[in-house]
Amino acid sequence: MPSRRLWQCKTRHPKAQFSIKTGTVLEDSPLGLEKWLPVMWMVANCKNGVSSWEIHRSLGVSQKAAWFMLHRIRLGMQDKTDGGKLGGGANTVEIDETYIGGKARNMHKSKRRRLSDGTGMQGGHGKTVVMGMLERDGKVRTAILGNRREKKVMHQIIEDNVFPGTWIMTDEFVNYDGLAKTYTHQVVNHLEKYVEGNIHTQGIENFWSLLKRGLGGTYVAVEPFHLFRYVDEQAFRFNNRATKNNPMNDSDRFSLLCEQIVGKRLTYAQLTAKEDKKPEVPF
Repeated sequence: MPSRRLWQCKTRHPKAQFSIKTGTVLEDSPLGLEKWLPVMWMVANCKNGVSSWEIHRSLGVSQKAAWFMLHRIRLGMQDKTDGGKLGGGANTVEIDETYIGGKARNMHKSKRRRLSDGTGMQGGHGKTVVMGMLERDGKVRTAILGNRREKKVMHQIIEDNVFPGTWIMTDEFVNYDGLAKTYTHQVVNHLEKYVEGNIHTQGIENFWSLLKRGLGGTYVAVEPFHLFRYVDEQAFRFNNRATKNNPMNDSDRFSLLCEQIVGKRLTYAQLTAKEDKKPEVPF
């Protein structure tokens, strides 16, 4: 149907009309592919991400539309659930957690007082905890823990994502105690040193550095209930980076993103929690 830029199925569904965007994260978007494809290229290949304001200036869409486009693309960047577990064999997995949140010195006095709540701002109080598992020379997996680090939850996440018997490297945090029952657990005490031979968590620390560079330098303000989307974005670029064993370039990364947007949907009502309460943070 050239007058409407639509197709109509004449076999199984005589009345069904659809466009090339149907069945993807682009569905029902009034913006054409000449807007969507450049944004997908930038998000897939800009190391520190790209802000909605930059897209607004570059492509001539509203900032609100650009923000919605970015979140829909991030849905496409989510890792596939059938990727299997990390580790196994001779592979080593580094495990660590980090705090995501504003710096106390940049907060208004009233907000700083409210978050400290008599306990101070030490230990990540008032921030969101993100846990990461990185297979050396391989992929990273992440999980949002909210504002609490419960031992039982952390152990369950590790068991769900790492093969039993794998060599795992962590810092001295007490919640990692007990992992030696299932894994070969090696610990580096960061109060004394950061590297001891092959025992370190420098790889996952590098991922945290990239993540915080994007959050602090590009996106600036991120709501906690949207944080997992930004983490997924950085994990996609990190997992599909060019390495010795994976010679991926910008075009390959873009093509992979185009494949992953199929079969997913995110409406503006879902994104802004207008259909229900604010979305729960997934593990």
